[in-house]
Amino acid sequence: MAKKILVTGGAGYIGSVCVERLLDLGCEVAVFDNLSEGHRCAVDERAVFFEGDLTNRGTLEKTFAAFKPEAVMHFAAHALVGESMQNPSKYFLGNVANGVNLLDACVAAGIGKFVFSSTCATFGVPERVPLDETLPQSPINPYGESKLMFEKVLRWYEDIHGLQSVALRYFNAAGATEKHGEDHRIETHLIPNTLKVALSKKDHVEIYGTDYETPDGTCIRDYIHIVDLAQAHILALDFEGSGRFNLGTGGGTSVREVLETCREITGHPIPAIEKPRRPGDPPRLVAASTLAQEKLGWKPQLQNIHDIVASAWAWHRKFPDGYGD
Repeated sequence: MAKKILVTGGAGYIGSVCVERLLDLGCEVAVFDNLSEGHRCAVDERAVFFEGDLTNRGTLEKTFAAFKPEAVMHFAAHALVGESMQNPSKYFLGNVANGVNLLDACVAAGIGKFVFSSTCATFGVPERVPLDETLPQSPINPYGESKLMFEKVLRWYEDIHGLQSVALRYFNAAGATEKHGEDHRIETHLIPNTLKVALSKKDHVEIYGTDYETPDGTCIRDYIHIVDLAQAHILALDFEGSGRFNLGTGGGTSVREVLETCREITGHPIPAIEKPRRPGDPPRLVAASTLAQEKLGWKPQLQNIHDIVASAWAWHRKFPDGYGD
């Protein structure tokens, strides 16, 4: 495995945990982040920090020259589906054009491996679940489209420049380590929003749709512990060649099941208000990870929703105001 790794978006939720794990393995790690979504105090103190924006090629060149990484992990991206429907320009510039700037810096520096945090949103509304890699990719929003476009760019950069890449696609990152947890400036995810009710930071949580063709009528989603996701990215560094892998538990948890788990763990009643379905929400989104298990040797260790919520609750209780910046 490469020992010097540059992590873009390493001040964000998934990136910060990946940085923590890489450092625990004895790697040298540099974080490149503009802190528009990430948090400075989420950067592990053992890492080198470069504050910069992917729009600035000069800053990227200076960062690569100063740190001299052997591999790059790319988490920096815009990731709000609803916002992408209102402001597609932001997503195509941020997730595609800025990514090309990063790739050009990689080529100039002779980087051999590039690990990309992609998304199962590249598949759109799936023909079947669990989603495997053979399904057609038909995004239904600019967010998913921008990620798919960058996956295609990566293939050309391998063909033309020899830059090997691994793209990892998944749905719902969840949970926390003792040091790092979920603190988005605009929070759209179910688990942290539910736990905010238990912390008296919200009055209630919303359930969007209770008449789906699922056992309890609510949507089923694939929650993966953040530590398991970080492990997949780390394993990708050692993968020979390039690859595209879906990451999932193969099962999934309903909205009501998440709420009941949060109530059980927090001891708080957590009032919920039922609302109509949101347009475009499929009943069930779950990814298969058979190929990732076969090729990367990845197997999630923390699949139980109880363990995922318990780790998130421990972090939110310890940091009720998040990172506080």
